[in-house]
Amino acid sequence: MGELVLEGRNLSKHYQVSGGVFGKPGTVKALQDASFSLEAGKTLAVVGESGCGKSTMARLVTLIEQPTSGELLIGGKPAAGDSEALRKTIQIVFQNPYGSLNPRHKVGYILEEPLLLNTSMGPGERRRKAEETMERVGLRPEHYERYPHMFSGGQRQRIAIARALMLEPKILVLDEPVSALDLSIQAQVLNILSDLQSELGLAYLFISHDLSVVKHIADDIMVMYLGRVVESGSAKEVFARPSHPYTAALLSATPVAEPGRKKERIMLTGELPSPLNPPPGCAFNPRCRYADDTCRASIPPLETVGPTPAADPHRAACFHPLASGK
Repeated sequence: MGELVLEGRNLSKHYQVSGGVFGKPGTVKALQDASFSLEAGKTLAVVGESGCGKSTMARLVTLIEQPTSGELLIGGKPAAGDSEALRKTIQIVFQNPYGSLNPRHKVGYILEEPLLLNTSMGPGERRRKAEETMERVGLRPEHYERYPHMFSGGQRQRIAIARALMLEPKILVLDEPVSALDLSIQAQVLNILSDLQSELGLAYLFISHDLSVVKHIADDIMVMYLGRVVESGSAKEVFARPSHPYTAALLSATPVAEPGRKKERIMLTGELPSPLNPPPGCAFNPRCRYADDTCRASIPPLETVGPTPAADPHRAACFHPLASGK
């Protein structure tokens, strides 16, 4: 087992919401009892539909918000402690490269700003560091004096990745980093991320709804539904033998690049329930073809399924796990 750089223990995040003029106030349980670990040089993908808790997890991991309960450890240290020092260890790359870069500043300033705010480097040292990082992500020296609007979407995302690297973090949170890009550009950015991970030993928390992207980059997968982890395990195991009906449905909707190969499309009925008023029991039960009275009455625990190694368990929160993986 490699160096453990990030660990979440029963993380929960609840938001109090007003009911408006006629409604009642309520509590949105955006994240419930999520536990995970991430090693240096590895990628943990967090997948699920909109509203499943992925972005909430990103805010907790990047210390933008504090959990309602549970504990987050970065480099073995509780994140609730010296968050200023820990914040340099973890950086985020946002989904939209158009909105995450200040249009009023040149690329050189955008890259140097984290060093200006967090280090005692002089101007010459900052510039050298910025130019080295630009080269690392495939940008040219002349790009230093240009503004963000002069770049394509893929180039802007490279700038965002370079900015995230300036403080030499150990962990990058990648929040849908390629979903706003064309397919050919997606591949280029994913290749850059893969090369950087190999070169620098970075750990990635990769947030995505696109399993075809996740399949090529993830070492481990955590599938979320309405704030809860419903399946977790190695990417190889989860893709080969999905155990939760929700995971199986997501995988069935992923295109297969094998001519002639057929697979059954599992259609989910109904809408994602409101996080303000989740159904009793398993939150997935109204959309699940295997649901019975037990599923409608009790929340299933996240338990090991199948003959997986103790050091790398495959877990699912389901009373009727799919033994066949179909």
